[in-house]
Amino acid sequence: MKLIVALLLTSFGALAQRYIGDYPTGPVASLTPGRLCDRPDTYRYAERVPYCNRDVNPMLKEMIFRKYRELGYRLDPSRREDFKIDHFVPLCAGGSNEEDNLWPQHISIFSQTDTLESLGCEKLKLGKIKHAQLVQLIVAAKRDLNLVPRALSYLSSLR
Repeated sequence: MKLIVALLLTSFGALAQRYIGDYPTGPVASLTPGRLCDRPDTYRYAERVPYCNRDVNPMLKEMIFRKYRELGYRLDPSRREDFKIDHFVPLCAGGSNEEDNLWPQHISIFSQTDTLESLGCEKLKLGKIKHAQLVQLIVAAKRDLNLVPRALSYLSSLR
């Protein structure tokens, strides 16, 4: 299992943030490095992964959009329905609601990564993958969408 995660992460190390212009294709590391829940509402799974209930207020969401716009992303406010504020490390995998774990994710991105998150958390629940490995896998795939199919295939193979 460690070998698969290591193979998936090899291209992650050298990855530079790609800019399309209208929206980010992944979280910008300087704004959204990711964070685990440090004030849990409960614990989940056999590993007792800290879990934070969803709690992101509208002002924080707008501030995140503003900071990404300041980097040059257009993030058209009239197209807000095309975006969601994504938890870089998903809540189901022990992610935080803090600013440094949130970014504006375009529908074309979350249509790829949401399946990865749900499958990964299901495998975590079943004890088929360790928490730290799942977080590494999701972070790598969200930073490099080319890894999503391999990550999904890997998770699907865990029986």
